[in-house]
Amino acid sequence: MDKTINKLALFDTYERKVRIFEPIKNKTVGLYACGPTVYDYAHIGNLRTYIFTDILRRTLEFNNYNVNHVMNITYVGHLVSDADSGEDKMLKGARKHNKSAFEIAKYFEAAFLTDTDALNIKRAKTMCRATEHIEEQINYILEIEKKGFTYITADGVYFDTQELAKHNFKYGALAKLDIDGLQGGARVDTGEKRNLTDFALWKFSASPSKNNQSRQMQWDSPWGVGFPGWHIECSAMSDKYLGEVFDIHVGGEDHIPVHHSNEISQCQARHGKNPANFWMHGYFLKFNQEKISKSGKSLLLKSIIDKGIDPLAYRYLTLTCHYRSQLNFSWDALESANVALKRLKSAVNSYPDGGTIDTNFEIMFKNKINNDLNMPQAVTVLWAVIKSHLNDKDKKATVLHFDKILGMSLDQFSINECVVPEAVIALAKLRLQARLNKDWQSSDEFRKKIAQLGFLIEDSKGGYIITKK
Repeated sequence: MDKTINKLALFDTYERKVRIFEPIKNKTVGLYACGPTVYDYAHIGNLRTYIFTDILRRTLEFNNYNVNHVMNITYVGHLVSDADSGEDKMLKGARKHNKSAFEIAKYFEAAFLTDTDALNIKRAKTMCRATEHIEEQINYILEIEKKGFTYITADGVYFDTQELAKHNFKYGALAKLDIDGLQGGARVDTGEKRNLTDFALWKFSASPSKNNQSRQMQWDSPWGVGFPGWHIECSAMSDKYLGEVFDIHVGGEDHIPVHHSNEISQCQARHGKNPANFWMHGYFLKFNQEKISKSGKSLLLKSIIDKGIDPLAYRYLTLTCHYRSQLNFSWDALESANVALKRLKSAVNSYPDGGTIDTNFEIMFKNKINNDLNMPQAVTVLWAVIKSHLNDKDKKATVLHFDKILGMSLDQFSINECVVPEAVIALAKLRLQARLNKDWQSSDEFRKKIAQLGFLIEDSKGGYIITKK
């Protein structure tokens, strides 16, 4: 067996290729993640992106890097339309839940963190709220303004994307946008924007006479009372906590054409460079071929828990699909993942302690995760350990070593999770005797009867393991 451990390689969306990862600073990695806009509950499609980020962070740590993980919490400036039109999502959420914008922000931030904790997603080392960094955002805009990249309209301060070309930058390079094609095919009202791709840095508050109420989130600025645009917060806060250029910026695939393209433009205007060495994006979860966010509240993590399914079964399900592939969700697939997770936990906790990590399997596993986080293949290696001829002590040590990346709490299993009826135990004993007698037909019949009673039986060196379906 080849015992070479491959270097960590990651797919960079900007360059559209897998590249060997080398940190800017030796053994320290700056990781910025776009966090939630806390105006409602996160659906499981959102949470898939944060599981991907968690796997990335754990993989970096597995490779002995110290990860400075920063994530923003969006409280303001994210409008219903990414094109700087419509209502602020926070104000929409406030009206929907009959609370103030600050009240719902606090409530849904806590709900988000409860969900991520349930999924074993490590919390960012720095969680920065947009509303607590207004000064930094204003200063960032002022620097961009000094360099001639802004103009003012009746509703705000805008970034002039056409100015980038004068400095040898191309707007939309991350998304490979055809700007001329976009402009030529535009059939939208751009208002006072000079170009279709221009975006708001600062929006002016509407007067009470226009909307019959004062805005809940607004601040004084050099341009007048208003609030920052959605994109400026990430540029300002990543700059503050990670510097002008950092290692990796992550988010969902929907961030590629607008939000992340705009972040890059802002940094190019202020600092003359791309802010991140790697841009990485997790892909959508789909339900009936539709983006999950269109499927309603039935697809919250709470819905999974209310059905008696371990939330970590959803984490397991996401690991069976590469982060750069769209995953079609179904309840049947989730039930299968739940059964698989129980089988894993039951097996691991039937093994004794005191073993050592198998080097060959460790190399196989590490090469899978270092190959652009190939978690489906990593999970295959995990099952190979379970089914291998290693002694049970070494199986346990090896699998729990892998779980540092997988994050499925495989060492946490209570027999109370699976109270097995006497009838099932009796059938299991009969099946074991049939197998000892090499009566395979009877053995299969007993397995079917056990399944009809809602249980699964897995053979092991100690005899068998019973888990609930």
